[in-house]
Amino acid sequence: MQPTQAPLPQSGLAPTRKRSLPATSANDLWAIVQAGRWFRALPPELVQELQRMARPRFLAPGEWLFRRGDAPCGIYAVARGSLNISGTASLQEQTRTALLTLVEPPMWLGEIALFDGEPRTHDAHANTACALLQVPIAPLRDWLDVHPHHWRSMALLLTDKLRASLTALEEQTVLPAPQRLMCRLVQMAQGHDQWADRLRTHRELAVSQEQLARMLGLSRQTTNQILQDLQQAGWLQVRRGRLEVLDLPALRDAAAFGQTRAPTG
Repeated sequence: MQPTQAPLPQSGLAPTRKRSLPATSANDLWAIVQAGRWFRALPPELVQELQRMARPRFLAPGEWLFRRGDAPCGIYAVARGSLNISGTASLQEQTRTALLTLVEPPMWLGEIALFDGEPRTHDAHANTACALLQVPIAPLRDWLDVHPHHWRSMALLLTDKLRASLTALEEQTVLPAPQRLMCRLVQMAQGHDQWADRLRTHRELAVSQEQLARMLGLSRQTTNQILQDLQQAGWLQVRRGRLEVLDLPALRDAAAFGQTRAPTG
């Protein structure tokens, strides 16, 4: 199914103080990022260098982080809020946007360009008010070239994304729509397995029905029907612009077996 048409966010937005985020220091942001599985495993020397180079960056909802074709300017750690990763294509007089994923704390992005130096492959803009830590690519690459044994740690960030992408591609190809949707909800509730504490989960998911439909290549109607089935089973509560997971173990089991209704009897 073709991705649904969606309005593009406005580019070139000026910085604004109305970001719906509380006052945040760099230390507050690092406290969140340090709870991530990849960052927690880094050698102390690399941790120290990333913290030395990084600068906080704040985005208002809808504000661009980068666009496809932009020159690489950094790698980023998401500490608060979420980013849309999307791609656009023009077909005759129509422009269509495919929403690939949402990037949430404590995930990193932008590392592909660290390795190949090529322009950005996709668009990234703020789904909600965001707080990030930006590490500029040029000085980071220079430092890694002087300390080449740390390139392996950066490669592990890249391969982790590759594994997740291959899993998503397989699910998109072979799983029926209800199971695919449940798998995505479980992944989001588990923080895409990015927390060092694997038991850490999210009860509320900042994702709308429309966003889910676009990420999974489903119609809005199909997505709504599946969510209503999950709500009727007592595993999920559909709210305006977000979803509340009521029973993650049951939802996880249902995703594994493709079952959208609670067992009876």
